[in-house]
Formats: sequence, C-alpha cells, structure tokens
Amino acid sequence: MNKNYYAILMAGGVGSRFWPVSTEAFPKQFHDMLGTGDTLIQKTFNRLAHLIPKENIFILTNERYNDLVFEQLPEVTKRQVVLEPAMRNTAPCILYASLKIQKENPDAVMIVAPSDHWIEDENIFAKNVQQAFDYCAENNALMTLGITPTFPNTGYGYIEFDNASAEAIKSVNQFREKPDYETAKTFIAQGNFLWNAGIFMWSVKSVVEAFKNNQPALYALFENGISAYNTDAEDDFIRINYEKAENISVDYAIMEKSNNVFVIAAEFDWNDLGTWGSLYDKLDKDKAGNAVVNSRTLTEEASGNMIRTKNDKVVVVDGLQDYIIVDKDEVLLIYPKSKEQDIKKVLQKVKHKFGNHLG
Repeated sequence: MNKNYYAILMAGGVGSRFWPVSTEAFPKQFHDMLGTGDTLIQKTFNRLAHLIPKENIFILTNERYNDLVFEQLPEVTKRQVVLEPAMRNTAPCILYASLKIQKENPDAVMIVAPSDHWIEDENIFAKNVQQAFDYCAENNALMTLGITPTFPNTGYGYIEFDNASAEAIKSVNQFREKPDYETAKTFIAQGNFLWNAGIFMWSVKSVVEAFKNNQPALYALFENGISAYNTDAEDDFIRINYEKAENISVDYAIMEKSNNVFVIAAEFDWNDLGTWGSLYDKLDKDKAGNAVVNSRTLTEEASGNMIRTKNDKVVVVDGLQDYIIVDKDEVLLIYPKSKEQDIKKVLQKVKHKFGNHLG
C-alpha cells in the first residue's frame, strides 16, 4: 500500500434524525444500523483500509466519543484519533487534521469521508478514490465525489459541473445549496448536476494552501500550533484554541471559494443514511414492503413500515402504513415516514418535557 495515502474519517456527528437509536451520548455511526454485524464506523474504516494503510486512517470525532472509537476500532492508536473539544462544523477539524498529517508526511494525499454512509460496491469505490488520488498527486486540485441524482431530492446540496469535457474528472462550476423541488427538477433536467456527498480528496499541500488563501484567520489560528502537533503539547494547544475557531463548513470555507475544484461522478451505489426513510430504502423488505431490523414481527394490513427493536423482540402491527416504529430502552417512537424530517424537532420537545437524558 502507498504510505502517502491518508484518510480522515469524520465521526463527530449526532445523527439526531435517527433518534431514539442515535443519541448525543451514542450517535448513529457507533450503531449497527443495517443489522449486518458491523457498526457504520467499522464498515467505513474497513472500506478505506482496502486502499489506505490502516495506520494512516485518522478518526476525527468529538472528545466525548473517544472511548467509543477505541471500543469499536481496537486496532487504532492514540495518534490516529483526533479529538474536537468543541463542535465547530467541518472546516476547523479538517484543517487541524490536515496540518497534523502535513507535519508527519508533506507528500500525503488524502480522502475525507463521513463515517455513516452506505456504499454497495466497495471495489468501485476504491477505483474512484484511486482516480482522484492519482490526479491530486500530480495537480493542485480539490476534488469531490458526486452522486448521480436519481430523483429531484431537496435534502442534498448539488454540484454543477462543466460538461464540455468527456473526461471522467470534471471541472466544478459551482456548488448549489439544497434546492426547493422545482429547482431540483431543473437541475436534473440540465444533466450536469450531481448530489454533494461530502466526500473529498486532495493533496495535503493543496488543502492547506486553500485554507491559507481563503480562510486566513482560521489558518492562522491552527498554524500557530504546528510546533505542538504530534507532540505531548498538542492537547493543551487544542483545548485552549479550538473553541476560538469559526463554526463553518468545509464546503463554504474553501470548496465554494476555490477555482481548482473538480468532481468525479461516483460509479457506486450510495446512500447517506441520514434518516429512517433512507435506511428503509436500503434494507430488505417483506412481501408487504416492511423493513425489519432485529425484530420478530406479526403484521396484518401493515405495509411500508420501518420496524426496529432490540434483538428478537416480538412486534405486532395491524393497520399501519408507512410508519417508523422504533423501540429503544425507555422510548417508543411511532411516527409517519412522511414527517421524518421533523424528528429533530420532536426530539427537542421530548427533551424539554421529559429530560435531556432521552436524547
């Protein structure tokens, strides 16, 4: 394996739309959401390890999840776990990790990958990442993997690319925010738009330069710690300085402001597993279209439901269509799939009424 290949595995999110399974104390990336025997972070780590030396896969997460990371990925070392003492979106943590990697290996080429995505064909994933790595090793480029839209989804940002080129690697014209339904339909009709999956590839030199040029204040904040990175002084520097960072996404911080951005249309099936409905789409169904994880079910006139409980719990459902039914500890959620985007709001109401320990 190429010792210059690195990964930043993003594992700091809360995944509140997967409540009540996903909570602030134990978020979705540390759960076996698909019932496969592996948690999402374990699946992502193993997928990246097909191409990247295991010791070069860095896990970027909030400090409160430090113990969970070592429990689920016992092969990683303290060097590989990069902890955020405060939540500041994706740009600060990616810059911080990039500076650490650059200090260790200035020739590094890296991928930034969310820990909670579902990818069907891991060999094709590795092929697409290799394409990007080859390009980034030779060019000053910021690259992303885009997903070919299958319908006018309003839940994703979009990437508009220059379709004049017949090459697999396309120049990006602009990033577009999450659209309304009519706008999403026009994007798909135009044919040169991809979903933004939040998967990025670049050389460490290129990404650090992009931060230096586009986010000078943020760059200066973390550049001050270079002498401390990868030493015993690092924790103290980060604890004092990290919370001073602006809360800003990497898309807005550098991708939307740079003119050397490229995209590859992913050739693999992908799902961001952002909601119960997206999980339902990827699970096997019974004859009535019910997706079941861990449960034993008896259903009558029940169809299109997402049913999940602790192992082997018996669930009887009669007369429900297109519902989310999730049982976890002291919470039972029975909620229409059509309103799944509102689960975040419901969680806040539950915490207000019954206590923060439920979320």
